[in-house]
Amino acid sequence: MKYFYAWLWLLGGCLLTACSADIQDYQKNEPKFDLFEYFSGTTQAWGMVQDYTDKQTRRFEVLIKGSVEGEVLTLVEDFVFDDGEESQRIWIITRTDRGEYLGEADDIIGQAKGKAVGNTLHWQYTFLLQTEQQAIQVLFDDWMYRQDEKHMFN
Repeated sequence: MKYFYAWLWLLGGCLLTACSADIQDYQKNEPKFDLFEYFSGTTQAWGMVQDYTDKQTRRFEVLIKGSVEGEVLTLVEDFVFDDGEESQRIWIITRTDRGEYLGEADDIIGQAKGKAVGNTLHWQYTFLLQTEQQAIQVLFDDWMYRQDEKHMFN
């Protein structure tokens, strides 16, 4: 039953994606969002995990350390959850000659793909969520909006 609900949630997300905004709508917005520039150095973030009913199930804090070498950004994300669990994800993100981004991490299926226009980054990937019972593929359709030099909303 849980597997069904996960797929139902993913189907709903895919249908909503068809109604989502076009990234070109943000072309004139400032400040410009350069993923490499924003995440170079140390960044702190907070977030939550929701189930298919939008009920919050966990909260977390993440410390992100970013380093840039040429056209490659490495992000080391150290998560601490409200139940005490800790985990780490390491992203390797490459900027293409078309100004797009491709990313890889151990718990990401295939490649993440993103594009920045204006103050906005649209980032999509499939995450392998490991539960006690099974592994579930979850589609992420992230929209990140840079607000100023220090703040970004996701």
